[in-house]
Amino acid sequence: MLFANRAQVERLRLRYPIVTRVELVEMDDAQAPPIGTQGTVTGVDDTGSLLVDWDNGSGLNVIYGIDRVKKL
Repeated sequence: MLFANRAQVERLRLRYPIVTRVELVEMDDAQAPPIGTQGTVTGVDDTGSLLVDWDNGSGLNVIYGIDRVKKL
């Protein structure tokens, strides 16, 4: 698994502040919400993963370097 370094994590936190709205583009997980699902960023962890409260109730994180979202 690819982890973000400290500088990358800080850039992600600036780019995706809490309450940023995102839309799922790609997620490599069998239990992933459908592509196009929207959600609200609740934080960025120390590995660079986005913590997202998905509108459909899912709580899966967006894994740095694997999954993709776009800002709305």
